[in-house]
Amino acid sequence: MLSLPPDALMRPGAPRASRARRPEIFGRAPDLERYTVQGGGAIVVEIAPGDRLEILNDEGGQPCEVLGAHPDGRLDAGLLAARADGPADGLRALVAAGTAPRLRQAFAMRNIDLAGARAIRLFGPAARAGDAVSFTSQGKGWIIIAAPAAPMDFEAQDTATPLTLRLTRAKPRRVGQFALPDPLADMKLDLRIASSTAAAYRVKAGEFIQILDVDGRQCTDFQCFDARKLDRGIAHPLDVTTTRTIQNHAYPMPGLHAKYFDQDMTPLVEVIQDTCGRHDAFAMACASKYYDDIGYPGHANCSDNFNGALADYGVPARPGWMAANFFFNTGIDAHGVMYADEPWSRPGDYVLLRALTDLVCVSSACPDDTSPANGWTLTDIHVRSYAAEERFQRASAWRPTPEAEPVMTRESTFHQNFAALTRDFVDYRGFWLPNTFATTDPVESYWACREGVVVMDLSALRKFEVTGPDAERLMNWILTRDVEKLGVGQIVYSSMCYPHGGMIDDGTLFRLGAQNFRWIGGSDEGGVWMREEAERLGLNVLVRASTDQMHNLAVQGPTSRDLMKEIIWAAPHQPSVEEIGWFRFTVGRIGGPTGAPVVVSRTGYTGELGYEVFCHPKDGAAVFEAVWQAGLPFGMRPMGLAGLDLTRIESGLVFAGYDFSDQTDPFEAGVGFTVPLKSKTVDFVGREALIRRKTTPSRRFVGLEIDGHEEVAHGDCIRIGRAQVGEVCSAMRSPRTGQLIALARVDIAHAEAGTEVEVGRLDGHIKRLTARITPFPHYDPKKERPRS
Repeated sequence: MLSLPPDALMRPGAPRASRARRPEIFGRAPDLERYTVQGGGAIVVEIAPGDRLEILNDEGGQPCEVLGAHPDGRLDAGLLAARADGPADGLRALVAAGTAPRLRQAFAMRNIDLAGARAIRLFGPAARAGDAVSFTSQGKGWIIIAAPAAPMDFEAQDTATPLTLRLTRAKPRRVGQFALPDPLADMKLDLRIASSTAAAYRVKAGEFIQILDVDGRQCTDFQCFDARKLDRGIAHPLDVTTTRTIQNHAYPMPGLHAKYFDQDMTPLVEVIQDTCGRHDAFAMACASKYYDDIGYPGHANCSDNFNGALADYGVPARPGWMAANFFFNTGIDAHGVMYADEPWSRPGDYVLLRALTDLVCVSSACPDDTSPANGWTLTDIHVRSYAAEERFQRASAWRPTPEAEPVMTRESTFHQNFAALTRDFVDYRGFWLPNTFATTDPVESYWACREGVVVMDLSALRKFEVTGPDAERLMNWILTRDVEKLGVGQIVYSSMCYPHGGMIDDGTLFRLGAQNFRWIGGSDEGGVWMREEAERLGLNVLVRASTDQMHNLAVQGPTSRDLMKEIIWAAPHQPSVEEIGWFRFTVGRIGGPTGAPVVVSRTGYTGELGYEVFCHPKDGAAVFEAVWQAGLPFGMRPMGLAGLDLTRIESGLVFAGYDFSDQTDPFEAGVGFTVPLKSKTVDFVGREALIRRKTTPSRRFVGLEIDGHEEVAHGDCIRIGRAQVGEVCSAMRSPRTGQLIALARVDIAHAEAGTEVEVGRLDGHIKRLTARITPFPHYDPKKERPRS
């Protein structure tokens, strides 16, 4: 056997160890744990003697309450070598509000009584992003950390933001052994599946099955059978081919396309929650033949483990089992080759299923150590089940950055109002937003928007409060627009770019005061970038997310002004609805001086006269009811994302991920007007790159008219002869003209209006649709309707 000297890998020319960059959780020291306390929330974490605890104010300005509790539930700040300096009013208010039932359950499980509780109070409105306070645990028990918050005052901009706990254990956990998260409810089954094994278990109809990846990057194959069929000797397992065909998806996910079926098309389970978002329903569970064929005869495998676990249930053995392969990261490349790579799952990630009939289930902890399928380290899987009476919201995990803790898909404050009109919701950036309506299809909502008035939920837009002495300086540096020229009460649409000129986001900036701004965009990346630049430049400014404190309806269409003026009251020093100019806003109330407070802006994403109404979630029901009742005489209709797409494409309004990305600059995205290089003389991020890219452009954003009525889609190639000269960004058939139109990006040499091109379908060559370059937008190019 070849052996190497101990220092061989340190010598010049020696191979280097893998230096792949990963989220902190995978490279974290064995003694370090991290927890997030959401703004307006609280957590309970077990501590032991000598543990070091650091609490960070992530975005600044967020107050904090800290309590220590002994194992018997007795509260004692001395457990943290500190003294309580005030009542725990914020924490008690969180529990009393009833918005965090799991928090109440956590206190009950630990016999913690908050009556008369006092807290260690940390931070305040002046706290900076990154400020931290440390404690050392004096004994065994629990630490309770709350980020209390009252409903946000839109003018004061006192939003709720997260805190982070970094806990360094005095006695480190064993490497590869992560603590399981708390159960979602009282458990009926609590089953550990050891590495490289499988186990079978029964679940009754309506019960929930939670399958957890204990240490991250570990695959688990799941199979189940209708128990009543098994009793009759029929062993029809979950069938992934049937499932893919019925659901029209690569694999089910929370929402409308959530069910797994057997070969008889009997639904067996549905996916309720998923914190990973990457699974496989193509490959079989690993089998002995797989390992035999790659030179590992006799290797443990999931199929044989399934056979052993299912034998007691009368299920005939198979040489290889199809399965739902949770956390298995596979794909099919452009050459039709199926590949597998490391899982996306992290410690504690899970899939929550609901049994649709009585089931016999089997789960494995995959033993494949011959490929990246399990991250090159084999670990355990854990299974829990919960009673059918429990209620869990359908949700997927959303992480704004790779380092962030998962946020489950949430419902906006208007969700229940729209849910009375449709069941078709899609997960859009962590929110369930309406897509279509049974009584108002997308074309009907299009016409209602063009001729009357519609209402839609746009609460998923990301909002950030930017305040402090250097707020204007930061925004003028971050955005391409000249923020110094923006007056209080005005709004400006702008691009936000990286130094190379590629777009981070587009959005609108509200000026609330001399050094008070609100940025509303499409992504969390904008807020991350603003905070990073503020820290790098040493600016005295807070950038705090307010997305969950401000939900918004869009009221759009020619009659929207007449509707809005009936329901919005504004104080004498604020403009009335009739007085709000295009890209301006007012602060008002619903119905009168004591109504729900709102911010109303004359903005929209439809190309029509329209308004957006922002409110705190607690006032959502009142705001929706007022808008809806006032809209009935105007024939108001609901609009979902599908209808919105029709209006925004026709109006030439761009959408992230389709019309622009960090690989396109504002000129290539058709929003070059947001980059006033001549009038904005001060420097801003990307200025030099944008000057170069404007001077020597390679692509141009254009309109496209396609002959016929065959659909074209994002990513379809645009060709002249055999050469590809561009691609379709967004496309639709205009209900107004019947013309198939698109927004596209083409080579500058072929960007003149009237240029004849072809849109390639199928493989881009064997089917071509004739088309021609046109100006854009296709509708109201002078923006006379929203200005009206």
